[in-house]
Amino acid sequence: MDALAVQPGSAGIRLVQRPQPEITRPDEVLVRIIRVGICGTDREIVSGGRAKTSAHATDLVIGHEMFGRVEAVGSAVQRVHVGDFAVFTVRRGCKQCLPCLMNRPDMCRTGNYRERGIWGLDGYQTELVLDTEAYVVKVPAELEAVGVLLEPLSVAEKAIDEAIRIQQARLPDAPATPNWLFGRRCLVAGIGPIGLLAALALRLRGAEVYGLDIVDASTTRPRWLATIGGHYLDGRTVPPGQIAQIAGMMDLILEATGVPAIEFNLLDALAPDGMYVLTGIPGGDRPLQVAGAELMRRLVLNNQVMVGSVNAARDHFQLAVDDLLQAHYRWGPILNDLISHRYPYTAFPDAFQQHDPHDIKIVLEWEQAQ
Repeated sequence: MDALAVQPGSAGIRLVQRPQPEITRPDEVLVRIIRVGICGTDREIVSGGRAKTSAHATDLVIGHEMFGRVEAVGSAVQRVHVGDFAVFTVRRGCKQCLPCLMNRPDMCRTGNYRERGIWGLDGYQTELVLDTEAYVVKVPAELEAVGVLLEPLSVAEKAIDEAIRIQQARLPDAPATPNWLFGRRCLVAGIGPIGLLAALALRLRGAEVYGLDIVDASTTRPRWLATIGGHYLDGRTVPPGQIAQIAGMMDLILEATGVPAIEFNLLDALAPDGMYVLTGIPGGDRPLQVAGAELMRRLVLNNQVMVGSVNAARDHFQLAVDDLLQAHYRWGPILNDLISHRYPYTAFPDAFQQHDPHDIKIVLEWEQAQ
């Protein structure tokens, strides 16, 4: 069967052949891929960036943002049935640390995890994919057009879930507010796919959402943010130090830029008792000067929290399904606009070369949904 693969450490991507997987265990699920998203991590891998093949392999099938239809199931599988739409999660645990043994590989403590399409396991840019029931999530038919967005949305869901859990545990007034985010000012820094999906999840929870980026307000991403009731801040004219004066102090900041200078400067906009979640992963190793003493004073004296969040567990994928379905009924067809380009998988060179700043999500189509 066809697959798209890279040689880690070398630039380029090519069409290869892989043997067709077959169910051999009662807990296995075989999924026929319908479409797979392309993200910054994929582009980094294709350019020769961080990636690792599975054992004894010379190349790696890429792709971790998948959506497909169940082709066959083992005799013990209960979560999905043949014909269901479904997604698989990405990370597989080390089988050594307690979080991984508790089905939370997103919190792995050893670093010996594997990730499909990224690190140590073939990914989803192929015709058929086999995995176990523990990693499958059923997707309602209503989400067929946008189900490929569930993986990036799961990353945002975990970040938001962590923020809510921490705030509810430490703030004395939290028990009086069942939905802590309702009516609170939230800043999403970087309105790429994860940032826009985070804004969507926050708006569903009743938050007042501001999106920060460095594109014109008339372009695709700020306009889409406005359609769900968000407000756009152009970082070229509204520097981090002025956000509080223009939009007010932020109760929650969710960072999705991966730009260290911005990540630290945004603390100027964080309210007392505020929560700051970082999801962006900086590239390179350029040094950065930070006013460490001032940073520490601010965090301590203002009771502020700054936490990193990466990957997502199966429960976060389920949260993503629930929120995307709610968004489908609330906003309808505008969700489709998050997918800006769809290419047949055979046109993968064009898809990976397509990188217009106005794009939101580019996907490769492997099969038409039925």
